Amino acid sequence: MKRLLVMCLALLMMGSTLVSAAPPTIEAELSIITPVAAFVSTAALDAFRDWAKAKYGVDVKTNYMSKGTQVAAGMVREWGANPQADIIWGGETVLYDELAADGFLIKHEVPQELMDKVPDTMGAPRPMPLKDPKGFWTGTALEPYGLVYNHGLLVRRLRATPPTTWEDLLSDPKFKGQVAQCAPDNSSSNHATYEVILQKMGWEQGWEWIGKLAAYTGQFVARSVDVPAVVANGEYALGFAVPSYMAFENYLNGADIRFIAPPGAYVTPEPIAIIKNCKNPNAAKAFIEFLLTEEGQKLFIERGLFPIRPDMRMEGPPGSTAELAVEFYGGRRSYFEGTVENTYDNALAASRNSEVNEYFRTNIFAKLDELKAKY
Repeated sequence: MKRLLVMCLALLMMGSTLVSAAPPTIEAELSIITPVAAFVSTAALDAFRDWAKAKYGVDVKTNYMSKGTQVAAGMVREWGANPQADIIWGGETVLYDELAADGFLIKHEVPQELMDKVPDTMGAPRPMPLKDPKGFWTGTALEPYGLVYNHGLLVRRLRATPPTTWEDLLSDPKFKGQVAQCAPDNSSSNHATYEVILQKMGWEQGWEWIGKLAAYTGQFVARSVDVPAVVANGEYALGFAVPSYMAFENYLNGADIRFIAPPGAYVTPEPIAIIKNCKNPNAAKAFIEFLLTEEGQKLFIERGLFPIRPDMRMEGPPGSTAELAVEFYGGRRSYFEGTVENTYDNALAASRNSEVNEYFRTNIFAKLDELKAKY
């Protein structure tokens, strides 16, 4: 009898161990707020639903709010202890550092074997962080913010030479009135690119350049995604601070556009983080895990984003969207092959985020007529 009792206790302990070792369940819903366009975000959510069903046996209902990164970060702060989304995804990493420092994020807890596949940094002479060492955010894919131009309008009608550097953009009077861009407080891609200019040229000379750019600007559009759209439609010849994959979507749809990443262009790792007090933290953690798997990285590749894992490259069968992206980028297949120029200082950018936005509104946007007359 005593032996039987011992065996029963042993079996109960084994059962308890098996239960605790089983993977945790996930919630049946996931909400994200993101500047990442539907071309990528909805495809990622669709693929995640299949992955979650196969791994956890859960049918996850997903939805997303499309907002610029600056706006999205502001909404996370406004929500406070009652967030209306589980995840914030995409944009400039300094905003995620600020959200984490102010207590609006929780750690993502991605399996270490996947996190080990994401390098700590990339670029020289100043290495750019690709993940938060404290674990509050991680990069998901690599995306340059550069210039896009309408080949037919710029080359055939304006008879101009396409720019290859930031300086080239303002070197030809034919470009005046032909630039589309977004305001830095609406778009993290624009804000980050302003920081590239300010850090490259210095505060005073950088703002002088940005002022001339404003004079050359035909329209300040509402969102980053609108910049390549108006260039693709032929409304403007050039787009400034364009997230590359947004232009690639237009390219796939037949637009006669080209993309250029000038030397030192900001490359976002498309950071992602879980919002504190969110309703579906386990589903959020699973979504981030999925994006870093081989399956998730291939999804990015097929949409013109570079993998954040050095063990993967942008490549596919002849005629695939991956190979079209390689043509679009002028032959580049990875940001881990060769040297990537980076002078962007995250700490400096974070320390003056609001200052840059305010300076733009007060000294550039409010004085557009003066700047146009000057230049």
